[in-house]
Amino acid sequence: MDLLTYMRNKALGQISDFDIKLLRIFKTVAECGSFSSAESLLGITRSAISLHMSDLEKRLGMRLCQRGRAGFSLTDEGREILKLSETMMVSIESFRQQVNEMHKNLRGEFNIGIINNLVTQPIMRITNALEILSKHGPGIRINLSMSTASEIERGLMDGRLHVGALPKSAPVSGLDYSKLYDEISFLYCSAKHPLFHYNHTPDNNELRMYDAVIPTYRMTADIIEMLQHFNGSATASDREGIAFLILTGRYVGLLPDHYAAYWEEKGMMRAIMPEVMCAKSEISVVTRKGRRPNSILELFLASLNDQ
Repeated sequence: MDLLTYMRNKALGQISDFDIKLLRIFKTVAECGSFSSAESLLGITRSAISLHMSDLEKRLGMRLCQRGRAGFSLTDEGREILKLSETMMVSIESFRQQVNEMHKNLRGEFNIGIINNLVTQPIMRITNALEILSKHGPGIRINLSMSTASEIERGLMDGRLHVGALPKSAPVSGLDYSKLYDEISFLYCSAKHPLFHYNHTPDNNELRMYDAVIPTYRMTADIIEMLQHFNGSATASDREGIAFLILTGRYVGLLPDHYAAYWEEKGMMRAIMPEVMCAKSEISVVTRKGRRPNSILELFLASLNDQ
């Protein structure tokens, strides 16, 4: 008996999208081994995860896991439901794939998550691959969301996204990362800032006099070390926020060279000590490990690799 049949007979007259959502949460929790470990991937609190798990157990009429001081563990029923849910997810994806194969042109949703401000990157591999995808006709619906790296990784793990583009700073074990290109970032100040007209190289003591914007998103170790020379008196959640604060003339901040180029050309920004205050990060295209074949995704990935 498959999970769809079981749930129809046991607790539901009809399986819903909400039931599938609960099963995806259960699968993530089981793979992570605890509610706390699943928090960051799911993007919800432990208490919310606990409520969802209790709801699923009520709908199924059985206890799926033990949680408490003794730790987290699946019950026998939980292990069986996990196997059945994995089979169901594969069946859903297989159904979508078979429908695609029935049509001459590819059809279906293609969900891609990209970090902010990659559009100014001169190596336009993503843009060109999306162009190729769109040429296959109206049967493909491209859904593009701009998010943080962590949000994109969560979307890939829970199946909301097919592919993502983000910096490879702290890879998640359940995801595959393939290099797109290297992105170079420098430390910038605006024309209103005292460092803009400096002709000498400030020492570390002098650098600590100046305020810096500290990103709240995930950073590489060399970027963290670089920003420690400054007084981190402001934060920003993305690159656009960093640019806003740099342009006030009160702060220095790290930006990709392709993104800062617009203001550099207008004389509104300059890189500070570019020979030492620079960082290289790898921008990767990311997919979930063990994913089922998907014609639209495979075409997109092949288009990236052909450039």
